[in-house]
Amino acid sequence: MNQSPAHPPFEVGAALAAPTLLPNRAGIGLKPEHFRDVLAQKPALGFFEIHAENYMVAGGPYHHYLEQIRAHYPLSIHGVGLSIGGQEPLNEAHLTRLAVLLARYQPESFSEHLAWSSHGGTFLNDLLPLPYTDNTLEVVCAHIDHVQTRLGRRMLLENPATYVEFSTSTMTETDFIGEVIRRTGCGLLLDVNNVHVTCSNHGDNPRAYIQALPLQAIAEIHLAGFAEEMDSTGAPLLIDSHGSPVAPCVWELYGFTLGLTGPKPTLIERDSNLPELAVLLAEARHAETRMNHLGEVAASSKALNRVPA
Repeated sequence: MNQSPAHPPFEVGAALAAPTLLPNRAGIGLKPEHFRDVLAQKPALGFFEIHAENYMVAGGPYHHYLEQIRAHYPLSIHGVGLSIGGQEPLNEAHLTRLAVLLARYQPESFSEHLAWSSHGGTFLNDLLPLPYTDNTLEVVCAHIDHVQTRLGRRMLLENPATYVEFSTSTMTETDFIGEVIRRTGCGLLLDVNNVHVTCSNHGDNPRAYIQALPLQAIAEIHLAGFAEEMDSTGAPLLIDSHGSPVAPCVWELYGFTLGLTGPKPTLIERDSNLPELAVLLAEARHAETRMNHLGEVAASSKALNRVPA
């Protein structure tokens, strides 16, 4: 692997500092169906997250409600359209719209996907996988450098959910992510559901995957539901659908992750089959219960191991 130094303007050591001010609590994705209920109830949540592309206009009802909700909660903005992993230059018009949105709301966190979604001027409306090669590494790092410089802030990079692997890859996904973070100083958004989906589809060990990541760079965690399908050979295939509750196996993997990292800002993602707000709030409380339990166990262990003066 090419071991060139980190790209400017972020130093290598910057990846070790938490690149977010989100609280170590649970949040949910903010959906238009819940705008009024959120304002009426003002639920006890750590933060809300929005998809950037839904707010890339100057006005309208989405901004009307978001401005009110933002006054009461920390905010994470999650992009799905930058095509960080694409071979072509980034779309400067899209990046400008993103910069305007971030300047308007000053979110505590901004993130994007390790994927590509456009080619030849056509937006494909999907998050597509990429080969993990030296060439791709150079492109992804250059794109992240450009984004961070243009936005004047550190971004988080989310690990993908994938259904195919490239025979041309020369490094593992975790090694690729680690090298991107080392070179650019960006942070990591660890999607635990994506880890489960990817490892299940490719026959890998999800715990080993998480342990191979640069855990010090994790600044946010995503949890979501998945769908179970079959591929053309009849083998099981998991789909990152965001259309169901967080599965027990993903909760278990989340607990394992927290045991390695300590409490982290955790988002419950739900983008289809949207339930009532109360259902998502219950999942967020469950995540916080797990974080709080971890803190109690750590405090108890520290007390038991304290050496008397």
